[in-house]
Amino acid sequence: MTEEQLKQLEKQLLEQKKALEERVEHHEEFERTELSNYDNHPADNATDLFDQERGMALNQFKEGELDETYEALAAIQEGTYGKCAVCGKDIPFERLEALPTALTCIDHARHDLDMTSRPPEEGVIGSSTSRPSKKDDSRLRDYEDSFEDVEDFGSSDGPQDQPGEDMEDFYDDNKD
Repeated sequence: MTEEQLKQLEKQLLEQKKALEERVEHHEEFERTELSNYDNHPADNATDLFDQERGMALNQFKEGELDETYEALAAIQEGTYGKCAVCGKDIPFERLEALPTALTCIDHARHDLDMTSRPPEEGVIGSSTSRPSKKDDSRLRDYEDSFEDVEDFGSSDGPQDQPGEDMEDFYDDNKD
């Protein structure tokens, strides 16, 4: 890497550092949709919670990016920037140009994306009615699709939801 390329990358890192510091310092306050939770709909509370959690995750991501930028700038000061921290080989300029915070060559870059495991909530939610799970609970006896049995006891469908039904007999006005 030439001295000019190193200066270009250092300038890019300093600009990135300045932008990230401004973003980290700016803490966005999320407005609540209601003054009180007493009469608030649960979905509104969930939206507020989601907004807060998303903001916290974005801040955490920004802080991680800022830490990586500090590490790259420190490597420039130490004279180790552009060399893989693991094997010591030169990191190609194209990689540094695309990812100026890279401190390793592509062979030693992190490859820890987990694309095979399932979300932890799936173990808690349980199965659907088309694939019921067997439990150790002795009260659970029916392992077939039981929605039809439950619907025999009633549903929220009214007569207007039943196509072809004769509604004249549904309401009996002659009751004494």
